[in-house]
Amino acid sequence: MLVSGIKSRPEYTGLHIDPHARRHLVALEGEGALALLEKAETKDPGFLSRLEILHVKGGSNHAAALRALNADYWEAPTISTMLTRLGVILSTAHMGLRLYAAGTEGFIGQVMKVGTDAGINFLSIRTEHRGSLARRVSCVHCKGITENVTTNPATCSHCGLTLLVRDHYSRRIAAFQGVCIDAEVPGEVPPVEEAFR
Repeated sequence: MLVSGIKSRPEYTGLHIDPHARRHLVALEGEGALALLEKAETKDPGFLSRLEILHVKGGSNHAAALRALNADYWEAPTISTMLTRLGVILSTAHMGLRLYAAGTEGFIGQVMKVGTDAGINFLSIRTEHRGSLARRVSCVHCKGITENVTTNPATCSHCGLTLLVRDHYSRRIAAFQGVCIDAEVPGEVPPVEEAFR
């Protein structure tokens, strides 16, 4: 059902630490914390003194290890809360800040949207996917966003249509596109498959 080679599909190149950045702002969700903890550069006191961590646990137990880095650390109760704080930080940021994001695809997309809204080029945000492959899907019919979609087709949580989840990704809304799969022949829907675990 999925079309390969769609150019809008996000690519995650890893949390490569920029040695020239004056400040490192790292947004982490769940297992994304390991992307930072595994970096040898975290042993460098110069890096740690310029590091600010925004963290959403997301069911993981990495908060203690992140705090042990002795960097500027803040734990958010929800992704929405963390994104609000990220937007405030970026609204007063200066040149030389490098933004990083690690976690699930939906989380990374939302962090990148806040970053690009603040004027950061999406190509300069360093990202690493960790955890579930569940997708954030935008229904092209009602414009509603359905979080944590793991099946294809999936049901829109807003209008109830059965959607084909495409590989087409929109950075503007940080979501994959979902289109009505039975628009031509209502009720003719292929079997549901676990596609994004």
